[in-house]
Amino acid sequence: MFDTMCIPVAREADIAEARRVALLMAADLGLKRTAAYYVATAVSELATNMLYYAGKGEMQLSVILRQGQGQAGIEVIAQDQGPGIADVELALRDGFSTSGGLGCGLPGARRLMDELEIHSEVGQGTRIVARKWVVALPEVRDAAPSYQVAAN
Repeated sequence: MFDTMCIPVAREADIAEARRVALLMAADLGLKRTAAYYVATAVSELATNMLYYAGKGEMQLSVILRQGQGQAGIEVIAQDQGPGIADVELALRDGFSTSGGLGCGLPGARRLMDELEIHSEVGQGTRIVARKWVVALPEVRDAAPSYQVAAN
C-alpha cells in the first residue's frame, strides 16, 4: 500500500492522469470521498500551474506515515525547473495572477490540503509539497493498489 507514483507533466493529458492517480490513491488510503476529491483537485491545480508556467515538470504522489501519531496521508510533490515564483506570499493571495487568470490555483490548493509548502527560486524552478492526512490508519490491504500510471 505504501507506494510512490511519479507522473511526468508535459501536456494536458498528464494533468488528467495525475488527477486520476491522486483520486485512486486517496480512495485506497481510506480518505472520505470529499477529501479524496480535495486531493485530486489540488493535484490538478498544481499540475496545471506547472504546465502553464514551466512547460513541464513532475508530480510525485506518495502514501506517507506521520510518525508517532498513527496517521497516514498523501504527499504531493510538484516540481519543475521553470521560471520560479518571485514572491511566494503574493502568489498565495486570492486573486493574484501573473497570467491574467483568476488567481485561485495556489490559494485553492492550500485550502484543500492540510499542509502546503512552497520552495521557489527565480530562474531555477519551484517545488511544492502538499499533504492531506487521514484521521486514523486504515487496515493494511493485501491486494495490489488500483492505481498505475497509464501508458502513453
